[in-house]
Amino acid sequence: MATTIKPFSSRIFNLTSLKTHVLLQRAYSTIKYPINQTKPHHFLTTADFSAEQLYELVNRAIQFKIEAKYEKKTTDKPLTGKTLALIFSKRSTRTRVATESAMTYLGGHSMFLGSQDIQLGVNESLLDTSRVVSSMVDGIMARAGESTVPVINALSDKYHPTQILADLMTLHEHIHHRSQSATKGQYTAHMQHPRETLPGLRIAWVGDANNILQEMLVSFPKLGISVAAACPSGYTCAEDIVAIAKSDSKKTGAQILFTTKPDEAVKDADVIVTDTWISMGQEAEKARRLNEFKGYQVTMEMAKRAGAKPDWAFMHCLPRKQEEVDDEVFYSDRSLVFTEAENRKWTILSVLDTFIVKGGVSN
Repeated sequence: MATTIKPFSSRIFNLTSLKTHVLLQRAYSTIKYPINQTKPHHFLTTADFSAEQLYELVNRAIQFKIEAKYEKKTTDKPLTGKTLALIFSKRSTRTRVATESAMTYLGGHSMFLGSQDIQLGVNESLLDTSRVVSSMVDGIMARAGESTVPVINALSDKYHPTQILADLMTLHEHIHHRSQSATKGQYTAHMQHPRETLPGLRIAWVGDANNILQEMLVSFPKLGISVAAACPSGYTCAEDIVAIAKSDSKKTGAQILFTTKPDEAVKDADVIVTDTWISMGQEAEKARRLNEFKGYQVTMEMAKRAGAKPDWAFMHCLPRKQEEVDDEVFYSDRSLVFTEAENRKWTILSVLDTFIVKGGVSN
C-alpha cells in the first residue's frame, strides 16, 4: 500500500506546485514598470544648494563622525547591493579612500574606474560612457555628462564641492572647540549647529584662482563667511562665479575682496587657506608659475606682518608642496590640514546618504 500511495501523492504535490507557479507567473506578468525614471538629484556644486541645505549636509557629516568614530556604531547597511562607480581621470588619495570607506560603511560597493580601465577619452565620449555606466550602477562619483543615477562631482576644473563641505565641517569644529576650552580633549562639535559658528568668519585665500577658490566663492558668502582672495595678476575666477559670490554677499553681509597682494587678503583673517600652485596637467607650466607666485608662500612672518588675527588657523586640501606653505606653519598647532583631510570621509558619507540613500536634499 505504501509503495503505491507515495508516488501518487507526489504527483498531486507537483501538479499543485505547477498550478501555483502558473498563477504567480500570470500575476507578475500584469505588473508594469516605468521605463523613464524620474530625474536624479546630483551633487555637482554647492552653488546649487541653499545655505540651510549646506548646513544640513555638514551637520549630518558631524553626526556620522560621532556615530562611526566615537560611538563605534554600525549602520543598517542601506546601500547593500548598491554599486557606486568612481570614474577618475586623475590620481586620487583622499577622495578615493574617503569614498570607498564611506560606501563600505553604508553597506555598498565601490567600483574604481581609472583612465586606464575604461574607454573614456579613448574610443568613447563622456556622454556615451555616462549613459552606459549609469545604466549598471546606482551612483557615479565623477563629472559625468548625462546620467540616470545621482552624480557626485569628485572634482572638476571649475568646482570641488566635496572638498568644500569638508572645509566647512573643519571650520565649524575648529571654531566650536576653540571657544569650548572647558572641554579640551573632548569632541563636542555635535553639540552646536554650524549656523552658530560659521557666519562672520573671515577666510584669506593666498594662491591660484582654481576650483577650490571658486567653490568657496559659491558657498562661503551665502553662509555669511567673508572671503579675501589674493591671486597673482592674470589669475582670475570665472565671471559667473564672481557674480554669484557678490550676489550672495549682498544678502548676508559677507565681504568679498580680490587682490594681487597676499598681505591685503590676510589682514584680519581667521583662517588662511592655500592650495597647490601647479595642478595635475599643469606640469609644463611649473617654472612660469613658480616665478609668478613668488611672495605667496604662507609663513608665520606673513601672517604677523599682514595682521592676521592672533589665533589664526591654516588649511590646505593636500597634497602640499613647500613653496606653498613652509613646515613651520604646516606642522604647527595652527594647522588643521589633517583633520580637514579626515573630514573628507564624513562629508562624503553625508553626501552618499543624502543623494543615494535618500534620493536628494530636502527643500
